[in-house]
Amino acid sequence: MEFKADALVLRTADWGEYDKIVTLFTADRGKLSAALKGVKRAGAKLKFAAQPFCFAEFVFAERSGRNTVISAYLHDGFYPLREDIACYYAAVVLCEACDQLLFEGIESPALFLAAVRALESLSSCAEGAGGEARPEDGKSGSSYVLLKFLLAALKEAGYPVSAGDCPHCGERLSGRMRFDMESGAFGCEACGGGVPASGSTYLAVRAALGQGGEATADGVKRALRLVSAYFAFQASDLPSLEEYLRL
Repeated sequence: MEFKADALVLRTADWGEYDKIVTLFTADRGKLSAALKGVKRAGAKLKFAAQPFCFAEFVFAERSGRNTVISAYLHDGFYPLREDIACYYAAVVLCEACDQLLFEGIESPALFLAAVRALESLSSCAEGAGGEARPEDGKSGSSYVLLKFLLAALKEAGYPVSAGDCPHCGERLSGRMRFDMESGAFGCEACGGGVPASGSTYLAVRAALGQGGEATADGVKRALRLVSAYFAFQASDLPSLEEYLRL
């Protein structure tokens, strides 16, 4: 049986002397794995389909529960990412997050769209166009795009982050506060519970969620560290995010 699916390449692994196994995020089938035969040979026509961040329409042959890519039609390779190390690493984090949150056969069209749009924004950052990133200066731009994506991904996975008023006393938050890993909510320091969080972290998260607030470069970096811990608490570690933060 043959079928088609728009998909993003999340990761690849060598298989034999000339083949690769690709893990793909498809728009309508969730995560799936497929063989790409002969792509390690010089001049292989489907070599592009085994590249990181490849976004293409894949055509599969399914046999005995195993998928083989028989053709692919490129939508976007996001090639500018390869010219900026920060944007490249941010894209790696994006793919790793999708890989950790997705399950085979479970559709997630909203997350798929968010991933494609984030890769487009990161490509714009790499080209110096800035996209929607704020603040627009080098790594800070890619960090803001990544923060927005990770918050969207966590929400789609059922682990939304709340950055409203204190959920315990209802007071507006400012200054020192706390973040509860269980609920994913910021709360005031007086009510206790959770780990310490700064006002700049809170404002960066609010900005990334589209709730107002000013995202400074330092606030975005702090917010990414908090989201990294929250992601690990709710799902799994993101080693590539730790590498990104060390750049």
